[in-house]
Amino acid sequence: MRLALVKVCLAVTTMVVVAFAVPLGLVVQEMARDRAFSNAERQAATIGPTLSITTDTQQLRRALESTDMGAAGRMAVHLPAVGGAPAETVAAGGAAGGATGGAAGGGRGWAGERAVELTRAEGAARTAPAADGGSALLQPTALGSGDIAVVEVLVPESEVSNGVATAWLVLAGVGLALVIGSVAVADRLGARMIGPARRLAHAAQQLGEGKLGARVPEEGPRELHSAAVAFNSMADQVVELLTNERELAADLSHRLRTPLTVLRLNAASLGDGPAAEQTRAAVEQLEREVDTIIRTAREQRPAAAAAAVAGCDASEVIRERMAFWSALAEDEGREVRTAGVDRTVRIPVARPELAAALDAMLGNVFRHTPEGTPFAVDVHDAGDAVIVLVSDAGPGIADPEAAMRRGNDGARDGSTGLGLDIVRRVAESTGGDVRLGRSVLGGTEVRVWIGLDGRARGQGGGGRSGRRRRRR
Repeated sequence: MRLALVKVCLAVTTMVVVAFAVPLGLVVQEMARDRAFSNAERQAATIGPTLSITTDTQQLRRALESTDMGAAGRMAVHLPAVGGAPAETVAAGGAAGGATGGAAGGGRGWAGERAVELTRAEGAARTAPAADGGSALLQPTALGSGDIAVVEVLVPESEVSNGVATAWLVLAGVGLALVIGSVAVADRLGARMIGPARRLAHAAQQLGEGKLGARVPEEGPRELHSAAVAFNSMADQVVELLTNERELAADLSHRLRTPLTVLRLNAASLGDGPAAEQTRAAVEQLEREVDTIIRTAREQRPAAAAAAVAGCDASEVIRERMAFWSALAEDEGREVRTAGVDRTVRIPVARPELAAALDAMLGNVFRHTPEGTPFAVDVHDAGDAVIVLVSDAGPGIADPEAAMRRGNDGARDGSTGLGLDIVRRVAESTGGDVRLGRSVLGGTEVRVWIGLDGRARGQGGGGRSGRRRRRR
């Protein structure tokens, strides 16, 4: 592309230079010719007053010698035959009649007798080729007797072309400089266009190779700038889609924790024997595989927007999930208490999302507290928000801040840390948040604040980059 631009600019500039330089050179040549003949006409006109007074050859010769052309032997006067006297040619430094010498071409001038007679007959100035090269200007002049004398001035070729070669060289130099300058400018413009295009192609190649961090500087001409902006936006969308896909895999895998917890508890009650050991080993292996899938997946999947707008009844979802977990709690001898679930509490969270968050919190209670540890789930409607509290009487969390970081739950051995992250994202998608603290039962309290005004959803859909937490 760069070479093509240079070639186009070279061709266009060359045509423009030729189109202007050739006519201008011809004009310069014509101007030099006109200048030479105009000077010859002025020199011929200086003899007119003398011819109107006298036709004496001696006086005419002295008048010719007083002029520049005459002194240079380039001017002669052709007198007609008057009163029986023969026609003669007078030139400076020459004799009359046939003894004018070589200055006037042997008495006939430089253009010849025929040209002189034609000028005298027509009565108008004319030019004719000279015998020795160059041109001759023939200027008719009226005598006092009424006859016509012809003044002949020799204009050599060197005077006609004086300065033409220099002017042509100057024009050629200017034209060449214009061509070189235009090529240089085209090359720079091509480089300015090719640079962003090459960077865009390189970034596209890197993105195709799986380097998701490849981006293009948003610079260059307007079209390439727009292309760079579009590419970067596309790359961000690709990264977001891959992130969402991995997050979906992580969340779905984490939801398998609920049936795995049931299997592990049931396997623990099978007693001894080969079949029981094999069942427990299979459950442990399946749990390890699920943990591997969760750790492999990466961050962040936005909640389903349409379902979130529809919302759900938090009390109904809690009653439904507590019916499932209460059966397991009874098998382990855990006391269960619920509060605030006897009335309808609408929240802007999709039903599957809230169920997954509850299963994550209650699953942590069963996984990380001893059997027989009581727990409670409370729902409180605060007007502009709904608060869901999950409390237990277990050992608690030593480092709540580390437990809230995705993939890093140092206080709970064997945890991927994604459970609380699911809960946090559900809360933050509504403009709320999640807090960990000490419960009234003596263990851990997970406080989920769910906003009802939807401010966070209107500002960017609950993503981490565009999320705005409400401070309390």
